[in-house]
Amino acid sequence: MTASSSGPQAINVIKAFTSPGSIRLTSLPPLSLYVHFPWCVRKCPYCDFNSHEWKGETFPEDRYLDALRADLERALPMVWGRQVHTIFIGGGTPSLLSAKGLDRLLSDARALLPLDADAEITLEANPGTFEAAKFAQFRASGVNRLSIGIQSFNEQHLKALGRIHDATQARRAVEIAARNFDNFNLDLMFALPKQTLDECRADIETAISFAPPHLSLYHLTLEPNTMFAKYPPPVPDDDASADMQDWIHERTASAGYERYEVSAYAKPHRKSQHNLNYWRFGDYLGIGAGAHTKLSFPQKIVRQVRYKHPGTYMDEALGGAAVQEEHEVGPRELPFEFMLNTLRLVEGFPVHSFNERTGLAMSAIESGLIEAERRGLITRDIERIAPTQRGQDFLNDLQALFLRDTPSIKIKEER
Repeated sequence: MTASSSGPQAINVIKAFTSPGSIRLTSLPPLSLYVHFPWCVRKCPYCDFNSHEWKGETFPEDRYLDALRADLERALPMVWGRQVHTIFIGGGTPSLLSAKGLDRLLSDARALLPLDADAEITLEANPGTFEAAKFAQFRASGVNRLSIGIQSFNEQHLKALGRIHDATQARRAVEIAARNFDNFNLDLMFALPKQTLDECRADIETAISFAPPHLSLYHLTLEPNTMFAKYPPPVPDDDASADMQDWIHERTASAGYERYEVSAYAKPHRKSQHNLNYWRFGDYLGIGAGAHTKLSFPQKIVRQVRYKHPGTYMDEALGGAAVQEEHEVGPRELPFEFMLNTLRLVEGFPVHSFNERTGLAMSAIESGLIEAERRGLITRDIERIAPTQRGQDFLNDLQALFLRDTPSIKIKEER
């Protein structure tokens, strides 16, 4: 028995599996691994993720990788014997990692976790960090999916968004990705500062011209605690942004993409398996600065948050205590958490999955379902519940019907 699986930690895990809880699960959901890389070259004015500008010549790669391994080793008893189906390395800008560092990270994950032979392994990448040779090495190390933060192909909009790449680098990044990966995502935003419908169309047409297997197309939002929230730029009004979104739906469909989630569009068999696990209320172990975890046990569901500041995280993880916060998700919160995720999917969810993933009876959401159906926001039968087109358009209103005075929960989406 290793140090990570003995002592107080082992006792806590035994309690998690055997102590009385507020629910009863007959099976555990699929498990994913999320790895957070906290540094970037420049903090974008719209970004509210846990990212930090690295202003020195280099970041402490080796020490951070040591901390990630220590964090993962410490967490192993919580997921003992459970197969990992997807890995997502996000940030920040994880493509800043050296090829050697990324190889070490994935080697550590394989050595410590039972990884599915066909696991989807995604790396987020910034076009300003693309080097053809390094990305070929990333592929050789086991990364089989890239998510490229393009945001726009328009020079002026890239400057307004504070991106470190220009339009030429954006195109070159997609070309490099296509040469090395048969599965990649392009991440773009619309309703940008001063953006017109024609400019939005030009961005999407350029993206489609590269035939990416997956597109993530997000409406720009002015998130709290960002530079854009403090100094709001002039953005398209609601009617103009709605026209952009309607056109995007039509154009992606005509190009052979299925819109399967609020902002996600995929070619056949190219849906993001990592994100699908989130949206289907699966489990995920998050390691790295500020990473979030959701883990199910037979009698309870637990959430954790790692220390957010990179320096503090490394100190605490190397000292064996990376988790800053931990709490059980109670039966009062579970219905909203489940619906917050599953209603993002166009297909909705199978009726039986509510009980399987929460341990609760359908009566816990029946009043909300009745009201949602009355408003024309969902359709349901004995097998499946799904948002209607109206429900997709007014998703926040639909999700709010299942809110019972619980705190707002923000889920970071991976692309």
